[in-house]
Amino acid sequence: MSDTTGPLKERLGRHGVWDVGLRAEDPARRGEQEDAAAELEELDFGAIWLGGNSTAENAAPLIGVTRHITVGTSIQSVWQRDAATTAADFARLESSHPGRFLLGLGVSHGPRVEGYHRPYSAMVDYLDELDKAGVPAGRRVLAALGPRMLNLAGDRAAGAIPYLVTPEHTAKAREILGRGPLLAPEFKVVLESDPTRARDIARAYLARYLELPNYTNNFLRLGFSEDDVADGGSDRLIDAVFAWGTDDRISSRIRAFHQAGADHVALQVVTENPGAALPREQWRRLALLLR
Repeated sequence: MSDTTGPLKERLGRHGVWDVGLRAEDPARRGEQEDAAAELEELDFGAIWLGGNSTAENAAPLIGVTRHITVGTSIQSVWQRDAATTAADFARLESSHPGRFLLGLGVSHGPRVEGYHRPYSAMVDYLDELDKAGVPAGRRVLAALGPRMLNLAGDRAAGAIPYLVTPEHTAKAREILGRGPLLAPEFKVVLESDPTRARDIARAYLARYLELPNYTNNFLRLGFSEDDVADGGSDRLIDAVFAWGTDDRISSRIRAFHQAGADHVALQVVTENPGAALPREQWRRLALLLR
């Protein structure tokens, strides 16, 4: 994919916003979501990443009210929607808004999928079906953590969108992918300077992910211990996978991903009450500290 990802990297820019609350599913929240998407574009973020099991249908309303920002799924589970339906969704959105949608795919997690088996093979089969249906490899990215899926992301997609990772993982991923493919890790930010409060907010949010072997195994590969991934995560783990503190410290933590080889960083603002409301004031502050 190295010959096609240059324009994609330019469109995405260095920073995007990841948020599950931007999925356009609840009609009562549609207006808020559309207003937020338009503002994120004005704040010069290059991409909106729809968290959870998102689809092109979730992306379409946000694309319709913006002019140029890329909207991607992070991720659509290959177990959730068959490849033929995904290809048809992609074609409809591409017809109405060419080049605006990026299909992020992942294999989800065993504890969350009935009949979960052979995830790597499932992804390969899914990509084969997308190829047959005409979905370009350069318009899809994979949620890849381990070496095999990272290699696949470089060979059969535009690149990788690893979730819940560190700059050290990014450096290893870049080595595996090579220079060409897109590497766009997600990174969590708590806009709080008090260490105890920041870590409490982060730990409460991280606990759900530490129940999923894909993530805990990846942390162990990165040199964290079993103690680090127990009881909501050690301070060492919290400080590695969340940015918190002063604006300068947060900016430095984000830059560390770029220094490790990331082309783009998808920033997820984590608050004390996640999901209660879109963190629009925090996004404005984040945009300022990234300048």
